[in-house]
Amino acid sequence: MSDFNLHSLEECLESHIPLNEYKEVKRILYGTTEDHVLNLPTAAISLAADYNFEIKAYGIPARKEEIRKPRKVRVGAIQNSIVLSTSAPIDKQREAIWEKVRIIIKAASAADVNIICMQEAWTMPFAFCTREKFPWCEFAEDAETGPTTKMLQELAKAYNMVIISSILERDTTHGDTIWNTSVVISNHGRYMGKHRKNHIPRVGDFNESTYYMEGNTGHPVFETEFGKIAVNICYGRHHPQNWMMFGLNGAEIVFNPSATVGALSEPLWGIEARNAAIANSYFTVAINRVGTEEFPNEYTSGDGQKAHRAFGPFYGSSYVAAPNGVRTPGLSRHRDGLLIAELDLNMCRQVKDFWNFPMTQRLPLYAESFQRASQLDFKPQIIREQ
Repeated sequence: MSDFNLHSLEECLESHIPLNEYKEVKRILYGTTEDHVLNLPTAAISLAADYNFEIKAYGIPARKEEIRKPRKVRVGAIQNSIVLSTSAPIDKQREAIWEKVRIIIKAASAADVNIICMQEAWTMPFAFCTREKFPWCEFAEDAETGPTTKMLQELAKAYNMVIISSILERDTTHGDTIWNTSVVISNHGRYMGKHRKNHIPRVGDFNESTYYMEGNTGHPVFETEFGKIAVNICYGRHHPQNWMMFGLNGAEIVFNPSATVGALSEPLWGIEARNAAIANSYFTVAINRVGTEEFPNEYTSGDGQKAHRAFGPFYGSSYVAAPNGVRTPGLSRHRDGLLIAELDLNMCRQVKDFWNFPMTQRLPLYAESFQRASQLDFKPQIIREQ
């Protein structure tokens, strides 16, 4: 990344492009000339000011229908940095992050958010870069009965809010194995289930297969009071088939809790979740953490870089994309933040009717091709001049 301190792409565009041109640029880049900014209650704004986090809220309207009533839902995305040094006691690190995120969830409740999702592995530093097992494995906890889930169950019930919590899971039933897992808690405070990360990176500083392997939970969709939701964890956003399967299972909103750094993936960030929303006729919520994390010991990666202690910077820029191609502005690249979007889920069917993607897709053809490609004797279908 360059030395230039870019706070956000939108801020840069808006400050350098004349207003009439900026609207046209926004139409081309973000699918809309207007951001549809939502008014937020004083309580939410005050919490953001008092605790120094960014808060933004946008609406993505759908066409008014004659028979169906609007199905409006407010989703929230939280991006945050860690709080204490990575050399602090594990329980103190986790509690400090809990305290920060509790406040942001409180602000979300004040703004009438129905479903909220935190970033990947939100209860801990992203220590998987180090390849060290200790003390980082101590962050792992049971998905259903662990302390983070219990804490969030109280908040979910109190705020009438569905909460998606991405944790490092310890599966004591199956040999104390570890997984990268997202837990879904209903707005009644009940554990609904979990999804384990399907695709594990082995690139740059991301040495995650040292800790956990590919998930075994398929592509579950959780039918909540506020809509059918799914979770495509971090690296899964690079795999179109992963996004597709959540859509085939009926998802209306797919959350993508992530932890990714600027030099590696930032040019891809604004494209992948938005493309998935378009291709699968659902809403996507892309969430990334912020900050640079410093670890006690130097570590190396498979990319030829010198040994280092710092991992980052994570570039935030969380956003929401709609099935019609519209997306919200992103949060900043460096601040803790809460992004709120009011969505009308009727848009999912409206876009399907307009573009006919489900009608024109060729699932039997793809299935046949995938089956052939998975065989050891597979030969690519290439025709050459004789």
